[in-house]
Amino acid sequence: MINSNSLRSVTRSRPLLALAWALSLALASVPALSAADTATLQPLADKPAPAPAAPALPLTGTFEKGSNAEGAPLILKLKNNSKDTLKVSAKILLAVVHHATDKARELPEHAIEAGAVWIITDIAADDRVILSASGYEPLEFRAPFKL
Repeated sequence: MINSNSLRSVTRSRPLLALAWALSLALASVPALSAADTATLQPLADKPAPAPAAPALPLTGTFEKGSNAEGAPLILKLKNNSKDTLKVSAKILLAVVHHATDKARELPEHAIEAGAVWIITDIAADDRVILSASGYEPLEFRAPFKL
């Protein structure tokens, strides 16, 4: 037979145990927080300065539908917004790949005069075009599913 006094003491002790557990977790995190604060205040003099970032590639691009009767291939028109001629190479990462074909299509370096447009053809939906030029950060365009 269960004693009613022992049942009451058990039901009263559960909330107290839960409260004690929550308080111990809160107190245990205080030393960790103070240690984290002191770690961030340490001098960083012995670390080398980060390398300056290369400037962004001054190209803007727009996708348009190609002349294919099915409407599948897209074209990417890239305009040179700088005052100088840019030598840009392109890599097209194909969204859909067959077993016997490469996963990427490399385009040779192409000189784009200031203000001129370079047209890249045969791009499918969700293909990624990665452009690179010496001295600039790479630039990536992803072909849309619908225009």
